[in-house]
This record gives sequence, C-alpha cells and structure tokens, in this order.
Amino acid sequence: MKAAYRTEGTCASDILLDVDEQTGIINKVQFVGGCNGNTKGIASLVEGQKADDVIARLEGIRCGMKPTSCPDQLAKALRSVLGK
Repeated sequence: MKAAYRTEGTCASDILLDVDEQTGIINKVQFVGGCNGNTKGIASLVEGQKADDVIARLEGIRCGMKPTSCPDQLAKALRSVLGK
C-alpha cells in the first residue's frame, strides 16, 4: 500500500511510504525535506523491516526540545497506514 503522510513538528514535511499489506513489511520510505543524510539513513535502515518492529523502536524519539522527531513521525505514519 502506497501512502503519503503529512508530518507535524519536524523539518521534513511529508513521508512517502510503501508497505506490503499482507506481510507488514516496509518496501520503501522517502522523506520530503528534513536532514537529507539522516532521513536517507533512517529510510535505508527500515526498508525490509516489519512495520510493527519499526514502530516499537522509533515511537517517542524526540529531536532536541521538540516533542517529536522524523523517526517518531515515521512511526506515526506507519500507524496511520496500518490503521493502528
């Protein structure tokens, strides 16, 4: 399932996702905006992983004094795609 998620509170404005509906495996992640190297690194690390595992690892991570981060927003995006 391909989806776009509008982020809140981060430098990245959107996250584009492709998650296999049958297996919950993340096929592709692309951040729009944000710190280019960091967001490419996050995407590379999570592609091929189960969405539920990624959510468990990334949810709640903060960026400095912000209440969220790009990894936290990715967890929220995956929850949204999975309907959780």
